[in-house]
Amino acid sequence: MTDSGRTSLDPDLTRFIESALPSVWALETLLVMRRGGARAWSADALVTETRSSLNVMSDCLRTLERAGLVAVSDDGHRYQPATPHLADLVERLAATYAERPFSVTAVIMAKRSDALKGFADSFRLGKWKS
Repeated sequence: MTDSGRTSLDPDLTRFIESALPSVWALETLLVMRRGGARAWSADALVTETRSSLNVMSDCLRTLERAGLVAVSDDGHRYQPATPHLADLVERLAATYAERPFSVTAVIMAKRSDALKGFADSFRLGKWKS
C-alpha cells in the first residue's frame, strides 16, 4: 500500500465524506454495517465489533441515520441507504478506503482540524484587530 494521503479523491466522494462522516468511528461503523448486509445491529453489538464505546456508537448511529444511510427498526439498526445514489457512494467509499485509507481519513481529519482550529481561534485575544 502506497497511500500517502495526499492524492485527492473524487469530488463527489469527498463531499459525501465531509457531509456524512464526521469521524473515523462513523466511517468504520458504516462499513461494518454495510458488510453485514441486511443484518439488524444492536448498539452493543456494534460497540463490540468496532471496539468503541456506547456513547461513541450512539453518536455514530444518529449521524448515519440523519445522513440516510441507516434505518432504525424495533430489532435494531440496519444498513439501508435512502437512495441508490447513496448506496453507490458507499460502495465507492468502501473500495476507495480499501485501496487508499489514508486519503479517506485525511478528508475526515482535515474537516475536524478546521473546526477545532476555528474554535481555538475564537479565543485569541485581539483577533478582530488584525
